[in-house]
Amino acid sequence: MNLQSKSDAYASAGVDITAGYRSVELMKKHIARTKKNADASDIGGFGGLFPLAVGGMEAPVLVSGTDGVGTKLKLAFLLNQHDTVGIDCVAMCVNDIICCGAKPLFFLDYIACGKNVPEKIEQIVAGVCEGCVQAGCELVGGETAEMPGFYPADEYDLAGFSVGVVDRKKIIDHKTMRPGDVMLALPSSGVHSNGFSLVRKIFDVEHCDLTAPVAELGGKALGETLLTPTKIYVRPMLALLEKVNVKGVSHITGGGFYENIPRSIPDGLGVTIRKSDVHVLPVFRLIQTQGSVNTHDMFNTFNMGVGMCVVVAPQDVETALAILKENGEDAYVLGEIHEAKEKVTLC
Repeated sequence: MNLQSKSDAYASAGVDITAGYRSVELMKKHIARTKKNADASDIGGFGGLFPLAVGGMEAPVLVSGTDGVGTKLKLAFLLNQHDTVGIDCVAMCVNDIICCGAKPLFFLDYIACGKNVPEKIEQIVAGVCEGCVQAGCELVGGETAEMPGFYPADEYDLAGFSVGVVDRKKIIDHKTMRPGDVMLALPSSGVHSNGFSLVRKIFDVEHCDLTAPVAELGGKALGETLLTPTKIYVRPMLALLEKVNVKGVSHITGGGFYENIPRSIPDGLGVTIRKSDVHVLPVFRLIQTQGSVNTHDMFNTFNMGVGMCVVVAPQDVETALAILKENGEDAYVLGEIHEAKEKVTLC
């Protein structure tokens, strides 16, 4: 810690420089969990260094992704629980880049807050580091910005950025998709990090008891259920990509089935999904009932229990399901690809 760096004038405006130093010291032990490369930079410099090892790749391509946690953070504020939203932040980025077939290499976070409380920042970064460990990437840098007057003292925003790499010849190409190919579903862990503006409105979270057990949720509390972090699919997907020709991948985020699935299907083809075949989680049934939301809007807003979709050839279905199961994913057949004008048909 730099004992010379202290500004009483800046502190009078609401910015405590020394709190920033304390935050960095507290987060270092968590960041150490993500380190894999001895040549990577330590936290505290002006840029994050990461040695790019691309042995065995003919034409390495970098793939980047950025995202935030959104208004799910409001639940963290209300419950004063800040050690899971960092997992969400990492997941929203790395789950996107794995859709190209890219292995995440490193991650950077950005935390903007009304008041820098080092212990709270440590919790947030601990979650980010846990997400990085799950994704097999390193946290190489970040930024904590104390912005009094812009954010309330007890609130913050959290966003992130990740970079991965894939050999050009192994980039997932949906142009190889054909009628008869099969779409598989990888289950979600819950609402993940999308649709929370609607969720907060339906449950009036600022005025309800988030800690009371809810029968429809198997006795779990609403707050605990909603804060369940986004599942990170990197490791099972990398295992799948090693042995199976994957023709398309969709990360089901905001916009649900209708917005995300079409992004992995070429023009002229579509998928038909029976709603009865979707393993809908109890939290979504509660949201629909409590909010009187029609079924189309549910599938157009939430993941409905499906966090990621994968398309493979019919002869590869059993192998793909077995590999995913070996890697902790209870995947199942969701639909079949066919010639169609509409890319998604829910019936």
